[in-house]
Amino acid sequence: MDKEYVAGLKKAVMDKIDVTRQTTDSEVLEVIDKVLASAAGEKYLGIPERLRLRKDFFNSIRRLDVLQELIEDESITEIMVNGHDRIFVEREGRLYESGVAFESREKLEDIIQRIASGVNRTVNEAHPIVDARLADGSRVNIVLPPVSLEGPIVTIRKFQKEMMSIDTLVELESISTEAAQFLGMLIKGHYNILCSGGTGCGKSTLLNALSRFIPLSERVITIEDSAELSMKHLPNLVRLEARNANVEGKHEIAIRELIRTALRMRPDRLIVGEVRGRECIDMLQSLNTGHCGMSTAHANSPEDVLSRLETMVLLDENIPLAAVRSQIASAIDIIIGIARLRDSSRRVTKICELDGVKNGEIRLRTLFEFVEEGEENGRITGNLRKVNDLRHTGKLAAAGMGEINGQ
Repeated sequence: MDKEYVAGLKKAVMDKIDVTRQTTDSEVLEVIDKVLASAAGEKYLGIPERLRLRKDFFNSIRRLDVLQELIEDESITEIMVNGHDRIFVEREGRLYESGVAFESREKLEDIIQRIASGVNRTVNEAHPIVDARLADGSRVNIVLPPVSLEGPIVTIRKFQKEMMSIDTLVELESISTEAAQFLGMLIKGHYNILCSGGTGCGKSTLLNALSRFIPLSERVITIEDSAELSMKHLPNLVRLEARNANVEGKHEIAIRELIRTALRMRPDRLIVGEVRGRECIDMLQSLNTGHCGMSTAHANSPEDVLSRLETMVLLDENIPLAAVRSQIASAIDIIIGIARLRDSSRRVTKICELDGVKNGEIRLRTLFEFVEEGEENGRITGNLRKVNDLRHTGKLAAAGMGEINGQ
């Protein structure tokens, strides 16, 4: 259909919308229907064309324009906007051009402001980088010029409407039944657990799934930079979200401040969505003062995450390295390593327990390890095998759960 003709119809719709008051979605649709009905008398519009234009106009006015259809496509896991006319998507771990584009850079900038204002965030040339989220929980990262040389950049990581259960992860072979049951016992026994892995490997997905093992009698507090975790099945759940500084650079509420506040809220379990900076020391201290917790961190392996934790603590704390390692070893009980393999599958590759400090180094003891066996129809085959028994069973005994080894 002629672009100028469609643009004219859209302008007619915009001219008829009453901008002096807050209009409802149904009122906007009514205006669109009237304009399309009038247009049908001038130029034949088939039912499919009218329905398509109705949806496109509504998405442009009230939703996220061309992004809306991509967001509603459940086969798409990530959307990457590299300027107004280059949009890529990820399906099953592979990148494709979307085939759609914004009508102009101004329209993309309008959508960006709509996203940011929806979560009370500010993004402009003075503050060109912002993290936000959509109404469905999808994570959004926005980068504007002059930081971005390619124009406005938007990256949207989508999350499933219903979070994966641990049974689903077992079916997808992301984790074995034995390992899932093992972790469930540890969670009920109040072990402190850290999920580690690279970007997009499924750390938050696993953390959400493992939350199903948390006893419903517990008071759980989640702390996140941008709310993503979905644990609505927990009746006594408190969700805290960090706040960026305003345009004057004031009134920021950081993760570490939320952790300190949460300790005064009588938590049974603290869940920090991701530890990535100076809040690391606050999290470790909370775990070392009788609180139970779970979190995630970016790292290539359980071994690497220890170095990352050390670096984060030492960012602005003048603490001897030996003391830092002692804090980590006593605060965290279990590290789960997750990886995105070359076939794009997401697998738990290691489950390790921290076994104290020896000769100045934190000792990791591997309990489960993924052993690759080959490939079949383009998919990696293998098993997450148990290689050692849990050594530190004191928390299980304190919880009245007896021995876990051998089960």
